[in-house]
Amino acid sequence: MFLRSLAFNGLFYLNLIVQLLVYSPVFFFVSEATGWWIVKNWARSNLWLLEHVAGIRSDIRGKQNLAPGPIIIAAKHQSVWDVFAFLPYLDRPTFILKKELLSIPFFGWFARRMRMIPVDRARRGGAVASMIEGAEKAAADGRQIVIFPEGTRTAPGAAPDYRQGVFRLYEALGLPVVPVALNSGLYWPRRQFVRRPGTIRADILAPVPPDLPRAEFLDRLRGGIEERSADLLAEAYARDGYVPAASAAKPDLDDEPSAPR
Repeated sequence: MFLRSLAFNGLFYLNLIVQLLVYSPVFFFVSEATGWWIVKNWARSNLWLLEHVAGIRSDIRGKQNLAPGPIIIAAKHQSVWDVFAFLPYLDRPTFILKKELLSIPFFGWFARRMRMIPVDRARRGGAVASMIEGAEKAAADGRQIVIFPEGTRTAPGAAPDYRQGVFRLYEALGLPVVPVALNSGLYWPRRQFVRRPGTIRADILAPVPPDLPRAEFLDRLRGGIEERSADLLAEAYARDGYVPAASAAKPDLDDEPSAPR
């Protein structure tokens, strides 16, 4: 596992650097469609490396819930996998990301070119207004808006901490929100070197319809994501024996996981 993790980590970052350097001379002059081909090709190459070098397969279920046109996709966020794994299945997504990422040479330039939505978390109230403005433009352009409701990566099994941004988007845009549950943090742990072999699973759940009251919306979104994510952790424990590091014990891991929603 150590050797496979070493090989994958080296190839993953080498792949990123090489593709940034190779495509940067033309990326800013090609059509948007070609730009998305380049980005999605990077995502597919990462998934190939993950499977064939690290021994980690990717299983994304419920793709039929990704309706065409503008929608909000609210995903659990446990690892770097969550950033690229869905790209091949989306049309022209725009990710809501922290502003600091746009300052990274090459990567930040690519993110600006593909019109990602930066959030300056130091601005407090102003950050939400700026996010909504960017999301309104993206929705008017027919794009899918991807947000991580907890704002940052969380360890599998950690207590959820959903921020106000996802509801503010839901309220302002009047769009359905598609919840996404996953267990990627068991196989690609945050701030760790190791990559654990097995199968990362993500479930794209049925959309939450627009115009619900705040409490009902948050209950349906958080409840759907957290309940199904717990099921996926239980499945991973039963299949591979991996236990969430954030769990003091193994709550519900020995229960029979419920069916995907």
